[in-house]
Amino acid sequence: MPEFLAEVIAIGDEMTSGAKLDTNTQWICQRLEELGVTVRHTSMVGDNMAANVNVFRHAATRVDFVVATGGLGPTADDLTRECLAIVADRPLVLHQPSLAHIESLFAGRDREMPPRNRVQAMFPEGALDIFNPRGTAPGIDVSVSRVNNRHCRMFALPGVPAEMKEMFTQIVAPRIAEQMAGDRPLIRTAIIKCFGVGESEMEAKLGEMISRKSSPRVGITVSGATISLRITATGASESQCAQAIQSVRQEIDEKAGEFVFGEGEEYELQHAVADFLHQRGERIASVEVGHAAPIANWFADVAPSGIYAGGAVTSHSPNDLQTIRQQMDADWVIVVDKYPSLRTLENELPEIRLSVIGKSEKLSITKNVRLGGHPSIVHARIGKAALALTRSHLLTHFSSPSTTHASSTHASTTHATKTP
Repeated sequence: MPEFLAEVIAIGDEMTSGAKLDTNTQWICQRLEELGVTVRHTSMVGDNMAANVNVFRHAATRVDFVVATGGLGPTADDLTRECLAIVADRPLVLHQPSLAHIESLFAGRDREMPPRNRVQAMFPEGALDIFNPRGTAPGIDVSVSRVNNRHCRMFALPGVPAEMKEMFTQIVAPRIAEQMAGDRPLIRTAIIKCFGVGESEMEAKLGEMISRKSSPRVGITVSGATISLRITATGASESQCAQAIQSVRQEIDEKAGEFVFGEGEEYELQHAVADFLHQRGERIASVEVGHAAPIANWFADVAPSGIYAGGAVTSHSPNDLQTIRQQMDADWVIVVDKYPSLRTLENELPEIRLSVIGKSEKLSITKNVRLGGHPSIVHARIGKAALALTRSHLLTHFSSPSTTHASSTHASTTHATKTP
């Protein structure tokens, strides 16, 4: 069975200059892996025609799919359309449905379309459009001949992440899956979230599970002091994949279950605490002392929103937390005392007092910790340590209404696609 290879190309001077971080490539690579496509190369190129043509031509010689982002705007430095026409050796022609959609977007905003936007509806002859419901930059789907009677299929998408993600998910992914369709096993993924352990220590706990030779594969990544374990299983059927993933879940629980708090790409500790309290019909407030307030920010965005009674941010340690709890009409108060100043943070780690205050002394707990790391993650690590203490404290005193993992609304999504 053939192996399908891909290259992801990020286009724009704003990225090659370092002015803007390329997050599109990471997201696309993850989605391609879920589709069963092996990403062998990633490239970044500035707004220069010769450089763009060179990158795309080189990609066409070595992969089956190219997914590019950027360069589809209406200005003179947006070169992707013309570049694809050169690489495919086809003229640019007007795609009337795309032009009509662009004109309708401007009309809906009571604005006249500038003549320059017409260029956004120009495609290499024979190319397919990739409909963009949110913006004026339609994507382009064009195939380029390569050796061995195979073709390189190139997908060009806008650089705006929200537009790109919707277009990839709704149109590009199904087209890739259709092209790959055949007698190949399914691929499914699940993401287990952990906190309270370092990456190297987690690797030691899991042992051979994270070897690239293992099946299912388990990958480990760290972001903001949270560890994500990505399980990738292949099988002949949905049930076979599900059974393989469940077997790995159980093994992770056996080896590192005390650090597991949920499941899903976007699931975080605040969701775990919120889900637990929501099912109990209880509310929580936060008091954060010092130079940060991440818990208030996290809970302000979390659903169900009704569990968050509000937060207090102060420079001084509060004296009567029970009074604060009552005033906020909360069942619980989570307290961080206090976040250090990053400007004065040195090798010696300050002691931080974390507290969870319930309706009685028996339902309250205080823990002193020293948490360090790079200044960019210190405050997040402290806030997450407080949330982890809260979750552990709640589980100690009350049986979980469901499970300690994420609810189904937060579970990672998988795709009904094929892998070679």
